[in-house]
Amino acid sequence: MTAASRDELLRRRGELIARSRQLRAEWGQQAQGLRPTLAVADRARAGLQWLIDNPQWPIGAVVVLVVLRPRRVFRVAGLAWSGYGVYRRVRRVLNVPRSG
Repeated sequence: MTAASRDELLRRRGELIARSRQLRAEWGQQAQGLRPTLAVADRARAGLQWLIDNPQWPIGAVVVLVVLRPRRVFRVAGLAWSGYGVYRRVRRVLNVPRSG
């Protein structure tokens, strides 16, 4: 490799690094509008992780509801089961493969 081609490569590398810094800064400014949405998503993810780490609380809440309002719980469960059946039939008609 000649000195001239090496110098050209180093110059080009410097230009690309500077352009990369500039684009990164611009993207950072443009992404500021996403900050509130991403914050909500982070809180939702943290809440879901808390539920996964502490399953006794949602299970306990369901047990309390079943004890205090069994008809309402079973009615909602029946509606959910019916909705799942409709979902399965629609998926079968549309021939959508199962994920997972």
